[in-house]
Amino acid sequence: MLVAIAVALLLAAVVLPQLWVRHTISRHSDERPDLPGTGGELARHLLNRFDLPNVGVEITQTGDHYDPEAKVVRLLPQHHDGRSLAAVAIAAHEVSHALQDAGNERMLGMRQRLVKLAMVSDRLAGIVFLAAPVLGIVLRAPAALFGVIAIGVALLSVRVIVNLVTLPVELDASFGKALPILKDGQYLQEEDLSPVRSVLRAAAWTYVASALISLINLARWIRLLR
Repeated sequence: MLVAIAVALLLAAVVLPQLWVRHTISRHSDERPDLPGTGGELARHLLNRFDLPNVGVEITQTGDHYDPEAKVVRLLPQHHDGRSLAAVAIAAHEVSHALQDAGNERMLGMRQRLVKLAMVSDRLAGIVFLAAPVLGIVLRAPAALFGVIAIGVALLSVRVIVNLVTLPVELDASFGKALPILKDGQYLQEEDLSPVRSVLRAAAWTYVASALISLINLARWIRLLR
């Protein structure tokens, strides 16, 4: 019973943040013809306003994001072409990452370096965990098996660090930059700021679920070493 409760709590900790993020964004995705432009148009305007005309704005099918390598803000079709509070908030959030990049902000730079490292460490960890049982049989030494798993756990921990570093980067993009830009620039009516704040919070906390998943995955492997 205790195990079932623990599993249920872990699933809730992972799934509920994702559901909350989707619900929040969906709730504020209704078209608003009174808004002066689409999310894509706002992104282009803000990039030009902050002297970043060389940063592009594109439609993507793989999730809203800023690509620091290509110097492009990419938005889902509904956020690029939509006139909704969600589109406005997410466009401002992704432009804020471009501002972080242009300002050479330390945390964003650290995150990008760690992301590249994590791409390699994730692949290596997969190889290590696949090879661990075979090595255990061949070497016939439990200590060697645990040593291999320990290496895999160390490799997986890079992904955990990436997610932990990402959280302050996302929070700064939402509340250190996007919200003040929208508020001080009077891009929205006062009554629209509260729902936009909710969307920005959801945009920032998208990575909470990823962090929880990576922590649970890491804990699962650490348990094997005990």
